[in-house]
Amino acid sequence: MSAIRLVVGLGNPGTQYEGTRHNAGAFFVRRLAAQCGLTLAADRNALGESARGTVAGHDLRLLIPETFMNESGRSVAAMARYYRIEPDAILIAHDELDIPPGESRFKYDGGHGGHNGLRDIIPALGGHRDFWRLRIGIGHPGSAKKVSGWVLSKASAADQIAIEASTEAAISALPLLLDGEDVKAMTALHSESYAAQPSQED
Repeated sequence: MSAIRLVVGLGNPGTQYEGTRHNAGAFFVRRLAAQCGLTLAADRNALGESARGTVAGHDLRLLIPETFMNESGRSVAAMARYYRIEPDAILIAHDELDIPPGESRFKYDGGHGGHNGLRDIIPALGGHRDFWRLRIGIGHPGSAKKVSGWVLSKASAADQIAIEASTEAAISALPLLLDGEDVKAMTALHSESYAAQPSQED
């Protein structure tokens, strides 16, 4: 398994999608860049915004594709080819319906799980699934028919606070993953939950 060289945050471009659940991955990368003093800028070689710098002592590239979610593979594959980055050296941050707001999970390898961004990225990387994922919980609306509207809308205030807290926890655990301490990284992140607690009146 290669050391991580590229962290990608998935989302949809445009102001109308800022702050929506589907842009949780992009939010993670923007927050990471800000905390590390890195500036994301347009990168025509990667069809997105990118930055390069030192993160927890590691030389890392950050990417937010400017393609729409279901075309994320174009951007990720373009950057991977240009900078000669193998799939197993990539971490993809994305929203996850099957995890509640306030929780995030690191995962290595696997299918797309119905996520349109991952669905496009896997074939774009030659069918390789052996890359890291940061699954940022956004919760499920309870019905498959409601999923599209759910991911393209903003979370409630309480859920947004929980999502941001789990994002910060992922940033705190990331240095362990970059150091190759994947079990410790997963243990540190997976033991944290910032899910909003129901009020006593509920």
